[in-house]
Amino acid sequence: MNLKHVFSLVLLTTYTISCHGIFRFANYIQDHMVLQRSPKRSIIWGYSDTNSDVTLELGNQIYKTRSELYSVNKFDENIWSITLDPQPDGGPNQINVHQTLQNGTILTITLNDVYFGDVWICSGQSNMQMTVRDIFNGSIEIANANKYPKIRLFTAALKPSATPVEELLGIEQNWSIPSSDSVGGPSWSYISAVCWLYGRMIHEELGGIPIGLIVSSWGGTAIELWMPPQALHDCGISTNEIISLESYDKPLKLHDTLNSSNLFNAMIYPFTRMTIYGSIWYQGESNSDYNRDKYTCTFSKMIQSWREIWHKRTNTINDIQFPFGFVQLSTNTNNSRKVGGFPWIRWHQTFDIGYVPNNIVSNIFMAVTLDLRDDSNNIHPRTKHDVAYRLSRSGLAVAYNYSIEFQGPIVSNVNVSSDRERIYVTYTAVKDIIFRNLNGFEICCQGIICETNDNIWIPTSISDKSDLTIILRIRNACTGKSIYGLRYLWHETPCPYKQAAMYSITDTNLPSPPFIKIF
Repeated sequence: MNLKHVFSLVLLTTYTISCHGIFRFANYIQDHMVLQRSPKRSIIWGYSDTNSDVTLELGNQIYKTRSELYSVNKFDENIWSITLDPQPDGGPNQINVHQTLQNGTILTITLNDVYFGDVWICSGQSNMQMTVRDIFNGSIEIANANKYPKIRLFTAALKPSATPVEELLGIEQNWSIPSSDSVGGPSWSYISAVCWLYGRMIHEELGGIPIGLIVSSWGGTAIELWMPPQALHDCGISTNEIISLESYDKPLKLHDTLNSSNLFNAMIYPFTRMTIYGSIWYQGESNSDYNRDKYTCTFSKMIQSWREIWHKRTNTINDIQFPFGFVQLSTNTNNSRKVGGFPWIRWHQTFDIGYVPNNIVSNIFMAVTLDLRDDSNNIHPRTKHDVAYRLSRSGLAVAYNYSIEFQGPIVSNVNVSSDRERIYVTYTAVKDIIFRNLNGFEICCQGIICETNDNIWIPTSISDKSDLTIILRIRNACTGKSIYGLRYLWHETPCPYKQAAMYSITDTNLPSPPFIKIF
């Protein structure tokens, strides 16, 4: 063999070795990220050769492990994973990870400017995907973004998968420090407005602890796309169903149909190796006319399955009841008479109770937003500051145990007088009720047909109040008849901007949620 052939063989061997199990972090483990603070334990993971020695250094803390024996992808990469001891909030930190090769060579990869704080996943469809530059007063948020260097931002790319994948198939926005560029990035691509505002508001209320915000959302998507197969099966839904994406006047990108579980597989599952504090969710529009009556099941099963899978894949580190917040559907068209499917999705989002937290699914919180209409923007109201304020208040109360008012008036009891001339509705959760008008209630007295015919419900108004009990007069066609049902704000777009009938008197930005009562 001549010298030229020997040199070629050496090059080929070197190239082969360097491409086999390259030593690296998982693609969303990056500089500038936030890892979960104590009392939870963060997980850092990546890829290397088979059964390799891996050492992590964080300050004077040293952790050792070995990579797994079996490769997990077509590149023959093997996963290594290290669980840190609980870390106090703060930073910046530098994390060095070393791999020792068989010949004694040490390879080092490094994470810089890492903070420990609380990590939140923000998911859903277009109202979660909607970016800061597209909302009211977005320019103010963009201009002030650099005042919050301890909030860190990350956005996953819109990539589906037929099977669960270990790491993201694409990244739209790498971990970033807030700036006019990172917060004010391209429409429908960079940081979500609701996610940013929620994170900023809890960051300020929590005394400035670092907050990591991970956005993984896709406009026009039904909940079935975000559910693992077993959760779909539990709700009697096929795992092979092809689902159309709704455009809502926003151009579709890449796909106009997807299969069930595609987005769970590619945009949620990769993060389930990561320790998080909680998740917020803004979705439901695409289910207002698709599997609407199954939404109580699909929503509860999605939450349950996410929690269980995160708990399992973090080796029980992640809380199996981690906090989960959601935005109750807002409005759509400027037709205040239309009922449609939105009221039912709002109701099913509360697991048919009318409010959260409740005993059906634990550790849940929400923002009521049906009074935040924005007619010129239809299904994408730009009133996201109010959305985030209400969600952050409930998040602070439920997820962080703050003693603050976070709900509007909540129905606790409904009774019809014996003479069938009055309905008494008693509320709780507030010190008192402030009225902006006396409307929004409807009654029906035509039996079971009330459940299928919205046109026979009759408006009624508040006639009196005693403490936290309001009194509705039964008049017109229902006088003296048996009342079949009572409902409140049961329309797609039920009232003008911030003109629902009832709000908390101590926090007038907290409206009473919609409800329905079948007697």
